[in-house]
Amino acid sequence: MRNLLVFGERGDAEAVAEALGEWLGEVPRVVRETLAGEDDAEDAQWVVVVEDLPAELAGQVEALAEEYDGWRESL
Repeated sequence: MRNLLVFGERGDAEAVAEALGEWLGEVPRVVRETLAGEDDAEDAQWVVVVEDLPAELAGQVEALAEEYDGWRESL
């Protein structure tokens, strides 16, 4: 399952990706995405893409995202 951690600021996304790298053994990708409904490229969000998140870490990852004013979406 793919998880997207969405942030408004690049620095927040990169900080979360680095923390996750320590937990997961590899640093997840950080990409800039225009999400559905966004009209302006300036409003694009920064997304940390986490593949195959272990279920036991889901709560911790969600809490970490919230610390940086982000949220988690599962696909």
